[in-house]
Amino acid sequence: MHIGVGSGNPVKRRAVEQVFSDAAVESVAVASGVSEQPTGHAETVAGAENRARAVLDAGDYDYGVGLEGGVAEFEGTDDLYLVMWAAVTDGERVGRGSGPSLALPGHVADRLRAGEELGPVMDDVLGTDDIAKQEGAAGALSGGRIDRATALGAAVAGAFGPFVTDHYDR
Repeated sequence: MHIGVGSGNPVKRRAVEQVFSDAAVESVAVASGVSEQPTGHAETVAGAENRARAVLDAGDYDYGVGLEGGVAEFEGTDDLYLVMWAAVTDGERVGRGSGPSLALPGHVADRLRAGEELGPVMDDVLGTDDIAKQEGAAGALSGGRIDRATALGAAVAGAFGPFVTDHYDR
């Protein structure tokens, strides 16, 4: 199996490799077609889907995978959350899955609502450099109990459901 991942970020590639250790996984830098800081589930899902489709256009892959992190609110809460979505396509069907959602600290959420991006804000708050290519905000906010690759891997596993089981064909 040959899988293209629509990002040059090594963490996103690692997320797919964790789910499919027996597949050939390649990173392909493609545009998401959404803002640098996707806001809301719809924009975050659209970014993942755009990346997945763009990967198939860029090479000869069995599957294109798009991963997109964003921030979103959930009805019934006042918090802003880190959200992760994955999309998988074989050129005909699209599968979607989400990773865990983590509430953002109020001081971080305030800066995002003011128009800043999560990665640079987290780097500033934590004194790190390019946390998005390391443990990610998920790692920092969970005290290292889950890292970005594992969180994104959960989204990838969910998005591959229609392609690896027959439960969706019923």
